Amino acid sequence: MEQADWDRVLEARRRNTRERVSPEEWAARVELAACYRLCVHYRMTDMIYNHISLRVPGRHDQFLINAFGLMYSEVSASNLVKVDIDGHPVDEGDLEANPAGFVIHAAVHKARPDVDCVFHTHTRAGVAVSAQREGLLPISQHAMRFYNRIGYHDYEGIALDLDEQQRLVRDLGPHKALILRNHGLLTAGATVREAFEEMYFLELSCQIQLDATASGAALVLPPHEVCEHTARQFAGSNNYIRNRDWHALLRMLDRQDPSYKE
Repeated sequence: MEQADWDRVLEARRRNTRERVSPEEWAARVELAACYRLCVHYRMTDMIYNHISLRVPGRHDQFLINAFGLMYSEVSASNLVKVDIDGHPVDEGDLEANPAGFVIHAAVHKARPDVDCVFHTHTRAGVAVSAQREGLLPISQHAMRFYNRIGYHDYEGIALDLDEQQRLVRDLGPHKALILRNHGLLTAGATVREAFEEMYFLELSCQIQLDATASGAALVLPPHEVCEHTARQFAGSNNYIRNRDWHALLRMLDRQDPSYKE
């Protein structure tokens, strides 16, 4: 579309979308749009590519995802596209998703009913660690949250082949995080907040690892028992965090640019 067409379509969406969806879906749209904007803030974008997908409340076969052609900084609650399990738009309109890019997301959503949000990135640090033979090392407290709790999927080419889905799901297993070798990172969660938090700390772990290995100094690897204990501590941390971090992030977005809510 030409820029004038984009402007027309996005303005129409801003006027009409909230009236067409349930209050529950609108709330989900706002949370997902916030996640896209946080991805911009923390520099985890790849132009118009990649996705963060969210199951439509009350539906197991419909998902919200970014419109193909929009930068993450342009994503808002009203211009998210509703798609089926194959990535095709459910509602008629001028915006569409990238079906090819939904192959990875569809695989996880199909196999994991406990997962409502799937987050995939191609960050510099994430791709770099995905190319390192030993994968993610437990050399930081952030990385230890993933100790024995992350999968690895070997690179098979651009994720366009449907038969790769079964191997991707197999390699993710019961985990919430997956390193796609020579490709990038993936996280999954029961909520947007959970998927974002997993990605934020996985990305930070990769950045720390690159800094530490680039120094050339010998690395300190804590013993297995300490790493496992730390991972269990992180698993139970929601008991006292209770979304405080997510609410703080939303307040930050509201101060910077609340247009994600439109």
